[in-house]
Amino acid sequence: MPLRLTLDFYRSLFDAMDEGFCVIEFLDGPHGPLSDYVHVEANAAYQRNAGIPNVVGQRLRDMVPDEADAWIARYGHVLRTGEPVRFEQELLATGRHLSLSAFRIGEFEERRVAVLFNDVTERRRAERALALANDALETRFAEVLAERKILADVVEGSDALVQVIDRDFRWIAINRAAASEYERGVGIRPAVGDRLDDVLTVLPDQLGKAREAWARALGGEDFVEVVTLGDERRGQRQFEMHFSALRDVDGLPYAAFQLAYDVTDRLRAEQRLTEAEEALRQAQKMEAVGQLTGGLAHDFNNLLAGIGGAFEMIRVRLAQGRGADVERYLAAGQGAMRRAAALTHRLLAFSRRQTLSPRAIDVNRLMGELVELVRRTVGPGIEVEVAAATGLWPTMVDANQLENAILNLCINARDAMPDGGRITIESANCWIDRRAADERGMEPGQYVAVSVTDTGTGIDKDTLARVFDPFFTTKPLGEGTGLGLSMVYGFARQSHGHVRIHSAVGEGTMVSIYLPRHLGEAETDDVGVVGRATASTGGHTVLVVDDEPTVRMLVSDALGDLGYRCVEAADGPAALKLLDTVGPIALLITDVGLPGGLNGRQVADAVRAGRPAVKVLFITGYAENAALNHGHIERGMEVLTKPFAVDELAVRVERLLRA
Repeated sequence: MPLRLTLDFYRSLFDAMDEGFCVIEFLDGPHGPLSDYVHVEANAAYQRNAGIPNVVGQRLRDMVPDEADAWIARYGHVLRTGEPVRFEQELLATGRHLSLSAFRIGEFEERRVAVLFNDVTERRRAERALALANDALETRFAEVLAERKILADVVEGSDALVQVIDRDFRWIAINRAAASEYERGVGIRPAVGDRLDDVLTVLPDQLGKAREAWARALGGEDFVEVVTLGDERRGQRQFEMHFSALRDVDGLPYAAFQLAYDVTDRLRAEQRLTEAEEALRQAQKMEAVGQLTGGLAHDFNNLLAGIGGAFEMIRVRLAQGRGADVERYLAAGQGAMRRAAALTHRLLAFSRRQTLSPRAIDVNRLMGELVELVRRTVGPGIEVEVAAATGLWPTMVDANQLENAILNLCINARDAMPDGGRITIESANCWIDRRAADERGMEPGQYVAVSVTDTGTGIDKDTLARVFDPFFTTKPLGEGTGLGLSMVYGFARQSHGHVRIHSAVGEGTMVSIYLPRHLGEAETDDVGVVGRATASTGGHTVLVVDDEPTVRMLVSDALGDLGYRCVEAADGPAALKLLDTVGPIALLITDVGLPGGLNGRQVADAVRAGRPAVKVLFITGYAENAALNHGHIERGMEVLTKPFAVDELAVRVERLLRA
């Protein structure tokens, strides 16, 4: 079903419901952040249940200024925590009692809460009348007959199902509505003086549950439960039952009463609403997937055209004997390959599935090493400043990915300042308390914040709400993939942190990455990329394990040119068999996802069990974090993400063997 028709279908469903339904959106106001909300959707039953017409577009503080704080506090908790809530509250402006349930729609940043409610004013009036009767009964216990007359008058005037049972499980009061329900459900109409056991004898399972509930009430317990009555032949209904004890002048229970409300239709409506919400989310999800795959296919087709065309022209020029022209086609193909690799890395970062190698690092040191690269990238027309906090805590993070994230933010900042300006990269220690954490969708605790601030054009409010969406970009067609900020967001969330953006049109933008504090010491060895690898003089043996023959060939040939002896295996069991014949090995290079029953981490553990000095380089194109113990790898192990440059492979191998 097309999305428009799907939305029209659910709009018709909501408008046909007897329960009031609305969607509210929180706003910032004079009273502070999230201090007001506006009704953005409401069905026809809203006015019938709440008594307020034309609610769509109205702000709460304009509608019920004296009650606004209480409603905002209640629904604000739902927005911040994502926990649904069910409660009853009087709407003072109209004098109606409402039974309400509320749940958050989407993520916190969308600021929307849905509310479903019923007018239960009549029920509350009956409860108050019954409470008055209970008071009368407690003070006139000796006048039993008079008590029963008063009670009968009260219960018969209620729309609820009302019944009172004594300690012998005999009815001392029951109204017509309750008696009719028993007659419909079990075929017997109880009267005052009848025993519960005689009426429910045809339904032994329900008799046991009913006696248990009444015994709790006769024991002095007040409680509410939802019960299904009847059988499949006569029809089943759901009732919300309120039990309470009637006490004598000494405070001892001598009977119990029950108020029951038929909630079958309400529960069905709630179920329909849940199903409709899930269907709507699925429709929105499919629309988002379509947008995502369409953008991805467009970008990859361009890149594959560059790679395929370069190979084709290389074949043609070699056949023509024009070898001098090959170099520029090689450069074009390699450039397209690097852009394709960057695109997949950004996609994995956005989906929080990239392979990370977290280490305890000093962010100030990383910023100091990165600043010159940033200056060269953004150009001489933009001033780059670094503000490093003193006493900065260490953080556990993938240093290379953090560098990429900072560089992405600086490139965005450069593009926002076409006439030049200033970029400030700063670090800070932050303590996020519970209230601030709820507002930001974070866990409370200690964080290291890395912020990139520019003096550029800024971002308007509507655009700001979409900046983390994949493939959303404000740049001209062909000048941006729309994955930069979504990659930063995904990387921060995968690192158990968060990212926040603040901007004002004409004043600039600040993006802050929050990373959890590491309580240990920062590692002191180099976190950046070392220089070009040199030829090996030690004749080290390297075991290469990958189920893709092309990858094994390229790794073995590249390392062979540097003087390493390479031995290949297609899976884990074959690699372990080779250990008995190849002699000492210095390095294991293995894919993480392998066939044959053993993954790369299991192969590495098996090799190091007998040869603990062997270094390990995992190569993977996907975030198989479960196989890598969720990123917790041992010393002497590193992770290299596919696709990788041959020079980068050689540098990693040299660094591992030199350590």
